[in-house]
Amino acid sequence: MVLTAVFLNYIAHNEAVHPNKPFSTFPKQIGEWKGIEQRFDDEIYEVLGVDDSYLATYRAPDGRLVQLYIGFYQSQREGDLIHSPKNCMPGGGWNIVSSSIEELDVSDTDHNPIKTIRFKLSKGIHEQAVLYWYQSRGRIISSEYLQKIYLVIDSITRHRTDGSFVRLIAPIKNGDEEKTLIYIKEFARLIFPILTEYIPS
Repeated sequence: MVLTAVFLNYIAHNEAVHPNKPFSTFPKQIGEWKGIEQRFDDEIYEVLGVDDSYLATYRAPDGRLVQLYIGFYQSQREGDLIHSPKNCMPGGGWNIVSSSIEELDVSDTDHNPIKTIRFKLSKGIHEQAVLYWYQSRGRIISSEYLQKIYLVIDSITRHRTDGSFVRLIAPIKNGDEEKTLIYIKEFARLIFPILTEYIPS
């Protein structure tokens, strides 16, 4: 009983992991892309349970748009788990047309290349392309299942359950998903080094 109590106290250790910088300082100008910060409705933030987050739509000079969302969780021990788009998007009325793993070249970093999750979404006549990944405790994870496995392992071995979720969305124009994906990946390559300045490794 004593050993059990010690173990439970060990894994319930109070975490104090914060972003390296507050996401309110995330740059609004990234290369040629200019961002306008946004907010979800308060009810959405209550459901998400994030400790810090960033939502902005970036526009290139030629009119291309990418929405960036970053959600940071200081701890996932108390039920505030990172929400998967596989559940949230259908709840928002979007249908997942296709899902696959997409490799992203982030050269000159310690994580090259990375694997991301790719979606194609539809709602009526509207279509969107999505890339997202989990960036948690020094890992880039492209699987909800692995994310949960590493969460358990790190809670025991590292006393950490902090984690981040990064999502990029862009509207598909003229049905050209591949063209849209090209510039999402271009934008993702630009933000990745910045993300490592904010998200704890």
